[in-house]
Amino acid sequence: MEDLPLPIDAKLHSLSTNKRRGRPDLFVIQSIATTILLHGLGSGGEKFWVEFLESGISSAGIAMVNQWFNLASLENPVECTDLQIDGLGESARHVRSILSQEMEVVPPQNIILGGLSQGCAMAVFILLSLEFPIGGFVGMSGWLPFEKDLGEIVRLGGAKDGETETGHAVGLARDVLSIEENNVTSLTHDHTCLETPTFLGHGEKDEKIKCKFREGAAKTLASLGLDVVWKSYAELGHWYGIPDEIDDILGFLRDTLTLGKINN
Repeated sequence: MEDLPLPIDAKLHSLSTNKRRGRPDLFVIQSIATTILLHGLGSGGEKFWVEFLESGISSAGIAMVNQWFNLASLENPVECTDLQIDGLGESARHVRSILSQEMEVVPPQNIILGGLSQGCAMAVFILLSLEFPIGGFVGMSGWLPFEKDLGEIVRLGGAKDGETETGHAVGLARDVLSIEENNVTSLTHDHTCLETPTFLGHGEKDEKIKCKFREGAAKTLASLGLDVVWKSYAELGHWYGIPDEIDDILGFLRDTLTLGKINN
């Protein structure tokens, strides 16, 4: 598989004054398309991007830490969701503002959202809250916040007053993130993220976030109507796999990404 070097006009830039506001750094690669990847617990935007760009190549070629939201335990990150709500909401507003900025230049189908570890969890919950599909989602070694609640929605088949499973699930995500609602009972695929191709990868030897949480996330997202590709890697721990997972991500993007015209 051929390498995909950055275009010569691509720019790596940091958006907003995160350090002053106590938020994790968020770095964006922008050219004719935009990729937004959220780092994991304890990392930072610049550190994650440098490591990813240096090592994330294809086969051819009690301390204060940064976090997107509070966690009671990495052993079972889907528990104690009440502790996560404030951080999820604040971080989602920040990342959604970045998405809005990028969409002034590139169309939604040119945007890839994703993340590693807690960044994957943050990003996938933001994805559920979107009022439109984007070009793709890439999650590595992560989980789905409020997975139990979303799974219960699927099990019960929606809610009262004619609300669909999709509407109820999207409504839950937007409610947790304190996003103002429109009429969720009449939502269609075109007015949610559900047409977004989604890739989830996880190492079977992940000692921090067990592979079962990736599997639970994939099944729940698929049951809500997303087209989910999920892969596990036998010898991989809590990181992204080189070259296998990187090759799979590149193949996934080549197969699913359809770029639109950018705004000059």
